[in-house]
Amino acid sequence: MEPVQAISHIGIAVRSIAEVRPFYENTLGARFEGEEVVADQKVKVAFFTVGGVRLELLEPTEPASTVAAFIEKRGQGVHHIAYAVADLPARLAELKSAGVRLIDEQPRPGAHHSRIAFVHPKSSHGVLTELCEPLE
Repeated sequence: MEPVQAISHIGIAVRSIAEVRPFYENTLGARFEGEEVVADQKVKVAFFTVGGVRLELLEPTEPASTVAAFIEKRGQGVHHIAYAVADLPARLAELKSAGVRLIDEQPRPGAHHSRIAFVHPKSSHGVLTELCEPLE
């Protein structure tokens, strides 16, 4: 299996982007890149970069979202690690044939002009793992 290309971003679940944004910008000096809503995932996301690392803040837009459930169960904090890959459909097929448990067997639209899929944390040693393929 071909190695992942890089860490794409670190996803952090928050109750309110507006409330935590000053910490990331003013305290850490992270550069704000923008916000967008990913309707099918029921989240608003904000991207920041600090030291060449991209952070993705995830704010639930509905109480029924998986991010809202995560915050309710575990509190705010690191939600997932995302890795950049090439040819996401082929990567998912390889993982499935290797017996890796997937949340998404097919890519779906993600934030920041990408398509994404998640590997179940039971197959990635407790870490929710996102695979990202940029569309641009």
